[in-house]
Amino acid sequence: MAHIKLTEELPGIRGLMAYRPETAAPLNALAESLLRTDEGGLTRGERELIATFVSALNNCFFCQRIHGAVAQYYFDENTSLINQVKMDYTKAAISDKLKSLLAIAEQVQIGGKYVTTQHVDAARKLGASDIEIHDTVLIAAAFCMFNRYVDGLGTFAPDNPEMYKERARKIAEEGGYVNITPR
Repeated sequence: MAHIKLTEELPGIRGLMAYRPETAAPLNALAESLLRTDEGGLTRGERELIATFVSALNNCFFCQRIHGAVAQYYFDENTSLINQVKMDYTKAAISDKLKSLLAIAEQVQIGGKYVTTQHVDAARKLGASDIEIHDTVLIAAAFCMFNRYVDGLGTFAPDNPEMYKERARKIAEEGGYVNITPR
């Protein structure tokens, strides 16, 4: 049960955004700009995978499930890949460049100052551009905030994998992470 009175049929951040549309609009715009673009080198799937990975590190059930489902959509329904990344990205069937970016995201999750020149240099040597490094850090930092927002207010997170899969399809095909409905 959530710590504040939320619309019970809207899980996770969706309930929070319906509760407070004034803050929902900029938060949703941030999520859209970070995740729903292929510009800057990272694909939408890679962006969702970074969000999923950070959410898993933060143990945010709702965010890792919904963003994992969106990543899965972009990676041809490869559930195994998403689980591999969450368990041990260094052994996952992804590019070395993406592994180096996930290493940076992992450090951001611990704390921004844990990202070192060595992490950035390693990513660059594997072909990561400055914008890819920038976007990785910003996605990781934003998801630390989103995860804490969702879990800090004790939002509802359904167990039904089909709900996440259906929602992921809508997000990927139609855009928009949340439907903002005034309280």
